[in-house]
Amino acid sequence: MRFLENIGLRALRGFDPERAHALALHALNTGLGPRGGPVTSPRLVVELAGLSLPNPVGLAAGFDKNAVALHALARTGFGFLEVGAATPRPQPGNAKPRLFRLTEDAAAINRFGFNNDGMEAIALRLARRPRGAVIGLNLGANKDSPDRAADFARVLAHTGAQVDFATVNVSSPNTEKLRDLQGKAALAALLDSVMQANTAGVPVFLKIAPDLQGDELAELAEVANASGLSAIIATNTTLSREGLASPHRDQAGGLSGQPLFEKSTRVLAQLSALTTLPLIGVGGVGSAQQAYAKIRAGATAVQLYTALVYGGISLATDIARGLDDLLKRDGFANIAEAVGTDKGAWL
Repeated sequence: MRFLENIGLRALRGFDPERAHALALHALNTGLGPRGGPVTSPRLVVELAGLSLPNPVGLAAGFDKNAVALHALARTGFGFLEVGAATPRPQPGNAKPRLFRLTEDAAAINRFGFNNDGMEAIALRLARRPRGAVIGLNLGANKDSPDRAADFARVLAHTGAQVDFATVNVSSPNTEKLRDLQGKAALAALLDSVMQANTAGVPVFLKIAPDLQGDELAELAEVANASGLSAIIATNTTLSREGLASPHRDQAGGLSGQPLFEKSTRVLAQLSALTTLPLIGVGGVGSAQQAYAKIRAGATAVQLYTALVYGGISLATDIARGLDDLLKRDGFANIAEAVGTDKGAWL
């Protein structure tokens, strides 16, 4: 399977990145992908916000925006899946081209702008989800909404019964002024509205930007601690372009992939010193060693997406198995024992 996957990856690189992504989803839905299900072991099983995960390696939002490949993805090695972002109304997103491979940097830049089929279509697909898989939804806001904060609550109210968790995404850089909702007062009001709409009682996560610093991060943690959130996802894409080699480095949008690893892990470690909420580490995870570093910096679980462009969907299985080996090597009986054991190195 790995041999065929490598051939497919090489073929997909001949297409425009957004077209290649659509073809990859189609290939998964036709059965051209792993079928063994989530990798698990007693060391890998982890409790996250009341959810029991077979392993801590999750698929980040954005890969399956419209929940069209849930059954195929549930057969891969991931311990949990996050789909979306979903907005109340369908929207096309920003003009194309809006996705760029930065091959020299093992990275990507996107400026999608919450393109999706809308919460009603996505909720119908989630209603037919595979049972047994842990699936969450990333909540978004329409670009032209007169009340973006209210949009998050609307999506959760409509879809909450169909998911295991929901993520408030106020950290995408591709919807104008969306990140303004990370400010203390705005975020507190938004989260209060979301919690009131959470009639299904699902765990609510918050996804934050990696570009927050010092007092901004402290204020965000203060709001998060008081809001009833169940976890924080650290982090989304960055606006930084430091150290990039690719000719696409100056494209507008959010940067993801390997260049984000250190920046996002430092934010993760800083956040772990500011809150007791579980943290999910995202940004530059492309190997078992990097996933392990996030966990030892303070993450209970990790997510990846961009690394799949370069390593294929089987990377989830490779990372989970590698994590199991690393935990065994270092004498940890489970993930929980390893969480935060090396966070001082990142502070």
